[in-house]
Amino acid sequence: MEHFVPSQVKLNDLFHIYSMNKFANRFYELRKENGYSRSYVAEKLFVSVRLISYWENGKRECDFNMLIKISDFFGVSIDYLLGKKDF
Repeated sequence: MEHFVPSQVKLNDLFHIYSMNKFANRFYELRKENGYSRSYVAEKLFVSVRLISYWENGKRECDFNMLIKISDFFGVSIDYLLGKKDF
């Protein structure tokens, strides 16, 4: 009987999905905790409201520069946004 051993590519895909879900959840929670509307955050980050929605639903990623802007905007670390730290 053969054992299933996931390839490194599949493990990377799973980690990517996990980290995207963490980012989506953290972004949404931070926006709600601060009482910000999607349109307010979009205006401050110079992006569309649709893009904010995509980030919150895990449908899109942001680039590294935008990740820095988001962490500065909310006053949290990038590690927190990506789910690597809980503070």
